[in-house]
Amino acid sequence: MVILGISAFYHDSAAALIKDGRILAAAQEERFTRVKHDSSFPIHSINFCLKYARINPSSIDHIVFYEKPFIKFERLFETYLAFAPSGFESFRKVMPLWLKDKLFQKRKILNFLDELWDKNPGINNKLLFSEHHLSHAASAFYPSPFKNAAVLTMDGVGEWATSSIALGSDNSLKILKEIHFPHSIGLLYSAFTYFCGFKVNSGEYKLMGLAPYGKPKYAKKIKEHLIEIKEDGSYQLNMQYFNYCVGFTMVNSKFHELFGITPREAESPLRQIEMDLAASIQIITEEIVLNSAKYAFKITKSDNLCLAGGVALNCVANGKLSKEDIFKNIWIQPASGDSGGAIGAAYVAYYNLNKQPRLKSLRSDLMQGSFLGPSYSSKQIIKELNALGAVYSSFSIRAILKKTALALSQGQAVGWFAGRMEFGPRALGARSILADPRSPLMQKQLNLKIKFRESFRPFAPSILDKDMPAWFDLKRESPYMLIVGSVNKEKRKKMNAKNKLLSGINKLNIKRSEIPAVTHVDFSARVQTVDKKRNLRFYNLISEFKKITKVPILVNTSFNIRGEPIVNSPRDAFKCFMGTNLDVLVLENIILYKKDQNKKMLLNYKDEHNLD
Repeated sequence: MVILGISAFYHDSAAALIKDGRILAAAQEERFTRVKHDSSFPIHSINFCLKYARINPSSIDHIVFYEKPFIKFERLFETYLAFAPSGFESFRKVMPLWLKDKLFQKRKILNFLDELWDKNPGINNKLLFSEHHLSHAASAFYPSPFKNAAVLTMDGVGEWATSSIALGSDNSLKILKEIHFPHSIGLLYSAFTYFCGFKVNSGEYKLMGLAPYGKPKYAKKIKEHLIEIKEDGSYQLNMQYFNYCVGFTMVNSKFHELFGITPREAESPLRQIEMDLAASIQIITEEIVLNSAKYAFKITKSDNLCLAGGVALNCVANGKLSKEDIFKNIWIQPASGDSGGAIGAAYVAYYNLNKQPRLKSLRSDLMQGSFLGPSYSSKQIIKELNALGAVYSSFSIRAILKKTALALSQGQAVGWFAGRMEFGPRALGARSILADPRSPLMQKQLNLKIKFRESFRPFAPSILDKDMPAWFDLKRESPYMLIVGSVNKEKRKKMNAKNKLLSGINKLNIKRSEIPAVTHVDFSARVQTVDKKRNLRFYNLISEFKKITKVPILVNTSFNIRGEPIVNSPRDAFKCFMGTNLDVLVLENIILYKKDQNKKMLLNYKDEHNLD
């Protein structure tokens, strides 16, 4: 049985293809269009999935969209009625768009597929719709290694649900509890993202990274005025302070008055109050996640927990949850956001609708390391490099590993392009920028000279799984870079009295451990454990680096610059390499050094980013 899952029209559109329960391919549309968080119908992603799997559209049994547009419209309409006459201007602008386009998404989807497949007969009968939170839950449970599990989904909003608890048992999945819009921990976190001057639906990572620079001095005020938190994990927002139901902003003037400031202008200097607000909402989020997990355990009695939804990408909260030992085992969907809904929607049709027997995992899970996207042969890469006028050399894989490890040990930054592209927001060693974690200057250099982003943003350590206990206080594997752990005390540097008194961004330049480039100001790190089964080549590269340096860790960040998606093709990789201060580019068994490239062409690429 072949099933195509689709997510689209909000953000992070994607397509995923499963056959007899196995994921064959999955990719986000942004990687092909080069439009970050692209919400358009995933034509390129669908084409890739079918081409990679060598499947004809006529062989597809079901096409499943990840949510139900009619129920979403119902929520929108009822919300406007509930808050009327407030929000009339928003209603006047939004409603015609829904009536003309979004309400009739079934016809819209069929039109796209007709055009894509030249009016392939029978598509109308193949198209199904899952529910948003059911898709999220399915994306977490069915690829997990668990026969039964509690499934916790938390995000902004689907149709009505904003948080849900489900129980997965073999080939069945049932939603047990839900919290409904407008009460949403995801939207609360996004409200603070907006208020602190970052972009909603993408800047939440920044807010999380900013939190350790502040103190949670506003947590009490948030509880007193904005949210009531109950022990069973449920919560209720005070909607007098929020504007997202009927307006064009996340919060209103009453929210501004509560904290004594107006929203920070994007790109303006960060103040201590933004850092303290970030710390405050982060600790509130952690409390809600922990309470929800405890209640999920209480009503399911399962030893296993699966997580999905945008809040599951909050790796700091995941780290706190991991330490609590509420569940014996935790598995987090690496594409927890809306893109992962494409996988979940396909699984809903396979298991919930067609009642197929549960597929057993050959490894720890069925996500294949999340390496589900396109790959390129050396022949394809050389063809593109020749067309671009690049200067390169080819070597055996063994030689490439040694040359790359040597360059990294010498402080050079490397663009690393190997195997199938990752599905989800994290670079996991297929489309990564790599560097030496021992360098005290590397975090700042990577942020400002290569990623072109805020200097406070932390980087992740990728570590050999067998060496993880010696370096980090982490109780379980973290192959998808979704759990934060602390650097072990014996690896830390002692802070003198002067350093301990530093606050805010002034904390940034203090060397805190033997691996300062990946040690955050609170001694935490977003760890990726690398094993041989999921990514042998990346494992071998880190092993080569360890031979030279005695350190089994590399800095790993996504292969892109600010405002652009992770690179997909060799052309994307070369453009990023030439337009930044990357020193080395590795594409499979091909290596390029910046010093060898055409200087005139180099200047042209750098001019695109105003790079000195």
